[in-house]
Amino acid sequence: MNEIFRKIMGIDPIKNNFTQTKDSIPSDNILGTEQEDLDRELTPEEKKVAEISELSKSGYQLLKENLVDDAVFAFKKILALDPDNNYALVGIGDGERKKGNFKEAIKYYKLCLESQPENNYALFGLADCYKALRQYSRAIAVWEKYLIHDNKNITVLTRVADAYRKIKDFRSSKAIYMKVLEMEPNNPYALIGLGHLHYDFKEFDVALEYWEKMLETNHERVDIRVLTSLGNCHRKLKTYQNGVKYFEMALDLDPKNFYALFGLADCYRGMDEHEKSLLYWEKILMNDPTNKVILTRIGDAYRNMNDLDKAERNYQAAINIEFDSYAVLGLALINKQRGKYEDAITSLRGLMRNDMKNHRLYTEIAECYIKLGDRHKAKEVLMDFQRLGIKNIFVSKMLEDL
Repeated sequence: MNEIFRKIMGIDPIKNNFTQTKDSIPSDNILGTEQEDLDRELTPEEKKVAEISELSKSGYQLLKENLVDDAVFAFKKILALDPDNNYALVGIGDGERKKGNFKEAIKYYKLCLESQPENNYALFGLADCYKALRQYSRAIAVWEKYLIHDNKNITVLTRVADAYRKIKDFRSSKAIYMKVLEMEPNNPYALIGLGHLHYDFKEFDVALEYWEKMLETNHERVDIRVLTSLGNCHRKLKTYQNGVKYFEMALDLDPKNFYALFGLADCYRGMDEHEKSLLYWEKILMNDPTNKVILTRIGDAYRNMNDLDKAERNYQAAINIEFDSYAVLGLALINKQRGKYEDAITSLRGLMRNDMKNHRLYTEIAECYIKLGDRHKAKEVLMDFQRLGIKNIFVSKMLEDL
């Protein structure tokens, strides 16, 4: 059965792929070149093979046109005629994968692999499903089976490298990305992947090199995510002015891009240019008015500009949405600035119960006690932090000064 089907479809059984041959559809001579072959009635088996052939061609065309439900229906009609048909099993797997039904797709790919363990289409689809389900170790195992027979496939190699990156295997991920770059020096997926890999491992200066190369080779059609990634590297390296350049380039492409607006605001915050940071925090808030993180950042900007009433309103608006420890900290610092040291201490000690290792809470409380003239209690608070076994330069310096 399968041999007849391969012949009609023009499939090379060795390459396991679709190829056009002189015997393949749509030739009028598909059932023979002799006139008598044309005149005679088809046998039931030949009719079934011809029907399967038409259904298969139709199914794959429907997949190309993204008419997925119709494609799956056509492939299932094939399975009713030939329950072990590998082309139909892979076709249904591809259709279910396109619809996001990854577990259902896995079932059909595995059915295909039971009879054809080296079917590259089934292996590729199965691995992609595992990746989508974040089962990266399983995806890697399947892709490595694929690479046994096709170790030059850049698409698969970059997917394997990505999966190794997801499971924090730096060495394996980098080795495969570098192999791709040996084959194709400016491959965008490898350059972007290497940038993310080094960023994930906090090697921001190296990440910059790969993303800058990506920008250099694709300047006219650069992905906005490359620009925001470059900006984020500079944020992490505290080279804020350089970060501003990339975030502004990103905003030129998309004026409402959250990551570009956030990055710009945070860069100006890092440069103590709070009026400029406020401009971008408020642009984000226009698009997302209930974002408590942004409300807290706006509160911080106003507090640093010494506009305590506006700062308080924004902190309180954040807390009204949902409890936010940074907003509570902001309110405590406002009380401290207003000279309400006891109220500030009460709020800060409340935060300390859930964040005992946050050195800033201890130093802020100590400063409040110093303002109240109680240096002994200030020292006690700082000693409480040191008893946790954590070394911190700010705590140590304040204790030394006391």
